[in-house]
Amino acid sequence: MQKQLTCEQVSALLTFYVENKLNDQLKKYVEYHLSICPECCEKLKKLQKIVNNFTEISNKIHSEDDEDENPYLTKQYEDFRLNLSAYIDNELSDEENIRIKKIAISNPIARKDLEDIYTFKRLLHSSFDKTKNEAKEDYSKNILNKIYSLHTNNKLDPFYLIMTIFTVMIAFIILGVVNIFVF
Repeated sequence: MQKQLTCEQVSALLTFYVENKLNDQLKKYVEYHLSICPECCEKLKKLQKIVNNFTEISNKIHSEDDEDENPYLTKQYEDFRLNLSAYIDNELSDEENIRIKKIAISNPIARKDLEDIYTFKRLLHSSFDKTKNEAKEDYSKNILNKIYSLHTNNKLDPFYLIMTIFTVMIAFIILGVVNIFVF
């Protein structure tokens, strides 16, 4: 019987599958799931399309012959590609953001890259949201509860226990001495 992976597991493994970085057994499990799950198969197609687009463009950039044929593969475009991830993650200054936007507006290849990245980002977010909504448990809440229970269910620290007993004994001795002098 074929071991079945869940959609969440396959989603987590798709990038490794596309890059051919899975061992043979895990690759077979992913392929089996893809053969029976149209949603995951569609995610794979979108991911492969994005990866293929980046590979094609990357190959064009590094090919000297293509630079003469395509006026959009410029030093400015290479700069755009180097800063694309930082732009998507809002890690650039305002000035750099504007520069990247201008390149994306004026360069169709850069615009296509940006659209592909946003498509991929939406795909990842939707997969994450779907997985989170379908999860039967809130793992972060469970982990926090376990941490809290470890701190609250533990026995008293021996030092505090001895100090408490010592304090109670001193209090009884003082009360006994006061009782003797008063009566």
